[in-house]
Amino acid sequence: MLAAKAIDGKLSRWRSFVPIKYFASLPAFERPISAHEDLTSGANALGGSFSDTFCGRNDAMEAENFKNQGVNDFTSLVKYRNDENIIRPSPWNGQKAVASSYCFPNRVHDMLYMSLRNFSSQSSATSVTDVKTKFLGSIPKFVKVVEVGPRDGLQNEKAIVPTAVKVDLIKMLVSSGLSVVEATSFVSPKWVPQLADAKDVLEAIQSVEGAKFPVLTPNLKGFAAAVAAGAKEVAIFAAASESFSMSNLNCSIKDSLNRYHDVACAARNSSIPVRGYISCVVGCPVEGAVSPSQVVYVAKALLAMGCTEISLGDTIGVGTPGTVVPMLEAVLEVVPVEKLAVHFHDTYGQALSNILVSLQLS
Repeated sequence: MLAAKAIDGKLSRWRSFVPIKYFASLPAFERPISAHEDLTSGANALGGSFSDTFCGRNDAMEAENFKNQGVNDFTSLVKYRNDENIIRPSPWNGQKAVASSYCFPNRVHDMLYMSLRNFSSQSSATSVTDVKTKFLGSIPKFVKVVEVGPRDGLQNEKAIVPTAVKVDLIKMLVSSGLSVVEATSFVSPKWVPQLADAKDVLEAIQSVEGAKFPVLTPNLKGFAAAVAAGAKEVAIFAAASESFSMSNLNCSIKDSLNRYHDVACAARNSSIPVRGYISCVVGCPVEGAVSPSQVVYVAKALLAMGCTEISLGDTIGVGTPGTVVPMLEAVLEVVPVEKLAVHFHDTYGQALSNILVSLQLS
């Protein structure tokens, strides 16, 4: 949640859908709030202590800017900020936010983001009177964690990991308390050589107790092989981007869904739960921004074919709360919240922020 920092112009490739500067300090509020109030409410939320490392270099730079403009103390800063306000575009679609013409220090960025924002793209109401309720009130008391490292993590490693090492990794993950570990993928060894030992890995962990071990099955052939090796739960994956579907699955979104419909039917006949993945839910390396309506289309199809859970993945890690919230709100219109999961990559330091807003949307 404290990862909501400025994204600079280095991300020019994603400029169409990643804000060059994501101001976490721009929740929609209807009145000027003094810098002292902002900082106090935020500080209280984290116990009121800030390290030099946390504050970063920008504080010193901004303090120098304030000094150059005649702001010599914090009290003067309050006056400046209350007297001069401008309208800036908010990261949330369709929102405008009143903000000072002076940037807040980084610590205030983070605190405002955490304590003031009611994470809904339709909401403009804010309150600083009950930080704890606003921050924790909507977060679920229970969260299911699905560890996908043995599959999603290892599949891109060029050096082949020995089967015994993979099995030991899975066992250690289970011993750490994880109750669901995606063990491997039954894909063609031609496309993913790292997972050519899927059958051996799955058979080797059949005796491990205290966890479930779903496996990825991209087609009926993979599903049959997984079941023969002892799979009790499987997963399928589609994309919300047509270009990514063509490059990664070598077929259109519609064709991939038809393919997975057959897998889902076979799984249902065998009483095997199916988990559905959707990749590129906010951004695609080929197309750029992905519309929430595209994610909704795929999610509805996966739900209709019987997926017990649908995981929304920010495949290339370009999502921010400003893009994740509208996408989630759209999907929640068609998929029950208890069937939704999220999967964020921390490519640009936004994963924790995205997880936080997802939790606050339940």
